[in-house]
Amino acid sequence: MIIDAKQIRKSFGPLEVLKGVDFSVEPAEVVAIMGASGAGKSTLLQILGTLLTPDGGELLIDGTDVLRLKGNALSAFRNRRIGFVFQSQHLLPEFTAQENVMMPALIGGAGMKEARKKADELLEAVGLAGRAAHKPSELSGGELSRVAIARALVNEPAIVFADEPTGNLDTRTKDEIHQLLLQLRKDRGQTVVVVTHDPALAALCDRTCILQDGAWK
Repeated sequence: MIIDAKQIRKSFGPLEVLKGVDFSVEPAEVVAIMGASGAGKSTLLQILGTLLTPDGGELLIDGTDVLRLKGNALSAFRNRRIGFVFQSQHLLPEFTAQENVMMPALIGGAGMKEARKKADELLEAVGLAGRAAHKPSELSGGELSRVAIARALVNEPAIVFADEPTGNLDTRTKDEIHQLLLQLRKDRGQTVVVVTHDPALAALCDRTCILQDGAWK
C-alpha cells in the first residue's frame, strides 16, 4: 500500500472531527473522498498530506512512518513524495506559470536548468506549452488548475492529493480537468486521492469513500 492510515483521530477543542479513521490506498489507484461539509474530508486530506498532525493513530506514506518525522525531515519528505492541488491553486502571482511549476523542484535542490526542463515538459503535458511565460492573472481558471497540476507533479511524487480541484470551474472545464487527473494514472501510474463534492468526478475514480461525522459511512 502507498497509504496506510490506522485509527486517525483529530479534534479541534471540544469538536471531534475524525473519530478513528482507517484508510488505505494502493499504488496507481485514484480514490475519491466525499461527504457533507464539516464531515472531516479536508482535515483527513491535510493529515494524509502531512500538513496537519493527528491527535492519534498511525500513518505510513510510501513506506515511511511520517508521524515520526519532524521539522526539516518532514518538509523534505513532503516536497519529494507528495504533490498538492488545491481549489484556489495557491500559485504565486508574481511568477510565471513556468516559474510556479519550477518552484518545488528548486526547493528540493534541483538546478535551475533541470527545474526549467521539468517544468516545460509538464506544461506541455497539461496542454500549456504556449502559456509558460504568462503570470496567473493572465490565465483562465482552467489554465490555473493545469499549472497547479503540473506543479504538483514536478518532483515525481508518490501521491497527488487534490482538495476540490475543480470546485470553481465551469462544467466543460471541470470535465477537462477530471480527464487530465485520470490521464496521470494512465501515463504515469500516478496515485491520486481527491476530496470532492462533485459526483461526476467521483464516478470516474476507482472507488469512492464517504465520510460522515468523522467516520466512514
